[in-house]
Amino acid sequence: MQNFFKRFNPLKTGIIGSLVAALCCFTSILVILLGALGAGWLTGYLDYVLFPVLFIFLGLTAYGYYRQSKMAKE
Repeated sequence: MQNFFKRFNPLKTGIIGSLVAALCCFTSILVILLGALGAGWLTGYLDYVLFPVLFIFLGLTAYGYYRQSKMAKE
């Protein structure tokens, strides 16, 4: 488990998560996918989930950038 935390890169995870959340948030990809799966009734609740997830990943990106710049100074 300790090896995982040494290799964990919050900047990379934050950027990928932000891109996926933004893609699902601002395009109709998730709406089409939920409609095809028969769960179209969930589309009304997507904003309640996707915007907080987007902000969490943006925060993780900022933390990763801060951590990376701090490590570069040392």
